[in-house]
Amino acid sequence: VTVALSLLVAGQLPGSSGAFQNLTAGIGQQLDADNVFFRFVMPPSITWQVWLLVGVLLGAFASAWLSHDFKWRTVPEKQWVSVFGPERWKRWAVAFFGGIVLEVGAGLAGGCTSGLAISGGVQLAPAAFLFIPGMFISGIATAAIIYRRNY
Repeated sequence: VTVALSLLVAGQLPGSSGAFQNLTAGIGQQLDADNVFFRFVMPPSITWQVWLLVGVLLGAFASAWLSHDFKWRTVPEKQWVSVFGPERWKRWAVAFFGGIVLEVGAGLAGGCTSGLAISGGVQLAPAAFLFIPGMFISGIATAAIIYRRNY
């Protein structure tokens, strides 16, 4: 419903992967001024997606704060600790590098998983309905491989 309303009211589909690319494109241009991707495909700018990302972060914080559920957590969950150990740096490193891989993949694919599954589904795009089961199957397979000691 939210995606449909966003499309009807604002004429935009929600998605955040492009926001990170827009925000880091300035660095990319500094590293390679002739890079076609950062000059034409994803130039540095404050876009609809950047504002959406800011709103999501602020809304999540406000919701957690108002519900008295907000807390900083740096210690990994029990399941992580049982498989990879209690070191915090490992969890942070995996999250950081996983985020980089996710953003590179989203950039190459032209969008993120939610963009194709949710926004594509709202538009009845056939690719979305092929992608959704693949996303779940690959997610389950990945979790089974990573957490294989717990099965």
